[in-house]
Amino acid sequence: MTQIPEQTAAQRGQDPADELLRSFGRQIKILRQHAGHTQADLGQLLGYSEAQVAAIEQGRRIAQPDTIDQLDQLLDADGMLLVMKRPVALARYPAFFRDAARIEETAAEFHQYAPLIVPGMLQTEEYARTMFTVRRPRRNESEIEQMVSARLARHKLFDRKPSPVLSFVLEEAVLQRPIGGVEVLRGQLEHLLLVSENPNVEIQVMPTRAVDHAGVDGPFTLMVPDGGEQVAYLESQGNGRVLTDREAVRVIAARYGIIRAQALSPTESERLIRQLLQGGDL
Repeated sequence: MTQIPEQTAAQRGQDPADELLRSFGRQIKILRQHAGHTQADLGQLLGYSEAQVAAIEQGRRIAQPDTIDQLDQLLDADGMLLVMKRPVALARYPAFFRDAARIEETAAEFHQYAPLIVPGMLQTEEYARTMFTVRRPRRNESEIEQMVSARLARHKLFDRKPSPVLSFVLEEAVLQRPIGGVEVLRGQLEHLLLVSENPNVEIQVMPTRAVDHAGVDGPFTLMVPDGGEQVAYLESQGNGRVLTDREAVRVIAARYGIIRAQALSPTESERLIRQLLQGGDL
């Protein structure tokens, strides 16, 4: 079975997660040596190369959650490595997104307005790979696969119990832009229809013909942490920030309500997506 590569930590600069990864790697090295394994031995047990094990121990690669499970068992760590699964998993994301990722994991509500691309929470694997491939500056294939893996891991939000409430408003142009080619877009539209069947998910489309549009200030996400107050997340050009100021969040929440009122209803949106799939343009 092909292993999904751990995320490369090279060129992360002064990312605060670097020291966490190095410390975690040192723990693995100590446990490995105590167990009497060489890096090659451990790699064989994991299905990895000696170089991959060395990279994890040096904090240059981010171990996948299932790899951490294996390591804890193989090295008789008695749960010592398991307690690091969440911090290590968060290190997969860009530093600017981690605060939002922590909130997202346990959000009771998640609402998003997306004017440019299908949002990550709704992306298929092929669409996500395309998004990372067309970015500039370009990334190498290994980095792209690692970022795709991290993005798809966010989809666990849909499977959480109790189910969170999720809603999305997408611009109509997003559904017509064939980034990655017609087949990638077709698969993405089919996925949107599948996700919309979930009773706690609503997807709406903002028609291009709309003459009154409250979303001209750009994309945003609203989340309600479990047991907490609503927050907003804004992201642009590789920078993101979580807003907790009540008045600032209130304004964005009010704006989202207006956007939803101006958009097509969920039923009308589903009809439009089906029309796009059946039309000659796709």
